[in-house]
Amino acid sequence: MTRKKVELAYITNDSARKATFKKRKKGLMKKVSELSTLCGIDACAILYSPYDSQPDVWPSPLGVQRVVARFKKMPEMEQSKKMVNQESFLRQRVAKGNEQLKKQEKDNREKEITRVMFQSLTGKDLQTLNIVDIFDLGWVIDQNLKEINKRIESLNKEAQSLAAAAGQLIIKNEGKVPMEKPAFDTMDAIQAQQWFVDLVNPNEQMGFAGDDMMLPFGDANQNAIWPNGFFP
Repeated sequence: MTRKKVELAYITNDSARKATFKKRKKGLMKKVSELSTLCGIDACAILYSPYDSQPDVWPSPLGVQRVVARFKKMPEMEQSKKMVNQESFLRQRVAKGNEQLKKQEKDNREKEITRVMFQSLTGKDLQTLNIVDIFDLGWVIDQNLKEINKRIESLNKEAQSLAAAAGQLIIKNEGKVPMEKPAFDTMDAIQAQQWFVDLVNPNEQMGFAGDDMMLPFGDANQNAIWPNGFFP
């Protein structure tokens, strides 16, 4: 279950305000202690409230005095360099919010014009655009063309790198000594050659009489079964 967002406004109810003070005071002291321990820095906290006659301090009165004394030794310009009050803090938040708003408006405008650009590719009429829309559309088109050209350049570089790597691999492979084939491969080749010889000269193995039964392979006989053009 998500926590309900707290409204930053003065709590008018006395009991609710007191309970909130005690709860958040405890959390604040804990955060200061964790920050000092984790980061190894000098820190202190002083809280005045209408509920106690004495202020709440962390880590101790002596520790607070030591940190405050160190702060007072700094030049006045350095003391106020990062010092903020409620008004300056709110001004910073407002300025940051305005920057985020401008950025979001720019993003929304770019998405809107990009949508118009894609619609124009489908044949939608652009006569309803005003001069500002046209200028924005031209800017979006230029940005897309830059991205396309950048992508093309990147792909070309990748292709050149792959081609260079492939060329080096071929050169390395050409310099290698071929491995000897196993003995059974040689035997198989011999047997295949002998089988082919037996096929060409069947009369030697099958006992056919005469040379008239030999098949004419690649001779000058015009009645040869396979012409010399296919088997040079």
